[in-house]
Amino acid sequence: MAELPAASAMAQETAEIPAAAERLLARAGLFEAIAGRISEAKPRIVVFCGRGSSGCVGIYLRYLFEARLGLLASAAAPSVVTAYRRPPDMRDALFVVISQSGRSPDLVTATEVARQSGALTLAIVNDEHSPAAVASELVLPIGAGAERAVAATKTVALSMIAGAQVVASMAGDDDLNDGLRRMPTRLPSALACDWSAWADSAAAAPASFVVGRGYGLGCVREIALKVTEILRVPAIGHSAAELRHGPRAAVTQATPVLVLRQNDEAAAAIDDLVRDLQGSGERVFVAGGAAQTLPWIGDGHPAFDPVVMLVPAYRAIEAAARRKGFDPDNPPHLSKVTRTL
Repeated sequence: MAELPAASAMAQETAEIPAAAERLLARAGLFEAIAGRISEAKPRIVVFCGRGSSGCVGIYLRYLFEARLGLLASAAAPSVVTAYRRPPDMRDALFVVISQSGRSPDLVTATEVARQSGALTLAIVNDEHSPAAVASELVLPIGAGAERAVAATKTVALSMIAGAQVVASMAGDDDLNDGLRRMPTRLPSALACDWSAWADSAAAAPASFVVGRGYGLGCVREIALKVTEILRVPAIGHSAAELRHGPRAAVTQATPVLVLRQNDEAAAAIDDLVRDLQGSGERVFVAGGAAQTLPWIGDGHPAFDPVVMLVPAYRAIEAAARRKGFDPDNPPHLSKVTRTL
């Protein structure tokens, strides 16, 4: 087995999230301009387009757009355009493409067709000169800087924060804006939370689950994806409600469960599930709430705590991969730019 470098890019990029978030949130004029343009367009629906981690960002933002702005949201199906060649009517839609590279052909084509079909298009990207950005009318560059690890971390968290700030600006929501202002101080504290007990358990298991609800679901799906690609263990991210509609039968003592719990209206359902899983003797690792078993920094804004929870999860996954002798920066069969069509 090849010797691994002394430090991984994934670890370094995770550690850069707090400072990068502070820089991003300081760009108030950019967010206000984009929010104003979207408000002028008065979209009736929001369509999110992204693959992999960017798709998880879309899930997170869907809850914010629906719960805070009352806008119906949906996930795009790029193959409707690229394979079936049946572009849908996009009039009165806001089409949001999310991509770290902005170069995947299916995402670029879907964005071009959405704009031609009447949508207002917004690209949340790291490279503001990428094809996806060029194809969009509005561009929101997250300014993450170079990301060398194949598995995205910094760009995921910043894309979520950028989209959340657009929602807060559109809503004129002081509560959301206050929560975002606190992010640069909460993120560094989260770096010190050690979730290695969970990550080592997941790394040694035949499969694992990550569970949350509401604002936490996008982050749940993102953590499960990272377990799968970095630790090479099948992991499924489920809503706490969906877990009870069948998948609960597959949870055993051999399949550890990570639970993300933010303190909001979804918390009661999370707490009920945790009691059920613990009562059955399952291996449950809980972040947040009175039943927490993992180190955590305490409740902040419930819409943003799941994003902050990505930081200790990323750190734990990276460290567990290295203990297994895996290179967290270069998972097999993956590349930084995924060219699907």
